[in-house]
Amino acid sequence: MEYSEKVMEHFARPHNVGKIEDADGVGEVGNAKCGDIMKMYIKVDDGIITDVKFNTYGCASAIATSSMATDMIKGKPVSEALKLTNQAVVEALDGLPAVKIHCSVLAEEAIKAAVKDYYDKNGIEYDPALFKEDSCHYEHHHAQ
Repeated sequence: MEYSEKVMEHFARPHNVGKIEDADGVGEVGNAKCGDIMKMYIKVDDGIITDVKFNTYGCASAIATSSMATDMIKGKPVSEALKLTNQAVVEALDGLPAVKIHCSVLAEEAIKAAVKDYYDKNGIEYDPALFKEDSCHYEHHHAQ
């Protein structure tokens, strides 16, 4: 299985690993199918994600995508972080083996879960459609 240099780099030395004790939003997601679990912490200041950390128990792809995704949302408005797709993360990593694409979905879901937590804690109105649980989620991604 071929991993790009960027994937190997982020897997070997992932960025933003750890936890934020007084996080403004925490999201935990898991995929029982491949046993990957990810926890994402965000600090938000004035609608901007000022800090983000994650813990991932999973394969190289899950770790690399979490690392890259946190890099991509740091310093960005919360609303922009919500628009980050796993495709964008995979592209930033110069691609992933097809069988590992589903691992990259975790990062996107963890960010959304952390943002939702932040919104809920602060009583911020949001469109529930942004966070709808998609039970056939993984199938969609495989179909592409």
